[in-house]
Amino acid sequence: MEGDWPFPQSQNTAVISQRSVVFEGAPILYVTHDKDDDGWQFLDGKSNPAPDSAAVVSFAEIVAHDPSLIELADLPAGWVATRRSITKPWVRVRRAGNDT
Repeated sequence: MEGDWPFPQSQNTAVISQRSVVFEGAPILYVTHDKDDDGWQFLDGKSNPAPDSAAVVSFAEIVAHDPSLIELADLPAGWVATRRSITKPWVRVRRAGNDT
């Protein structure tokens, strides 16, 4: 996938996910692209994840886990994408407090 990689960050960039996603197969339902550090988070969508539930993986690993994430390659920094289930489309929303 090296030549077809659609994200501006490299495949080996570290991203944040959750143990429930990475090790238990929970679906990714909430994605953030942070404005302050251009980082990404791929979460299961449950409210207020505990800090000890975090898992750091490579960008390539999380996309291999859920190839539909490629649809979010152009998600601007400062935005989030959510969906109700893996069969529903992504909905993009600018995070509150972001002017761009």
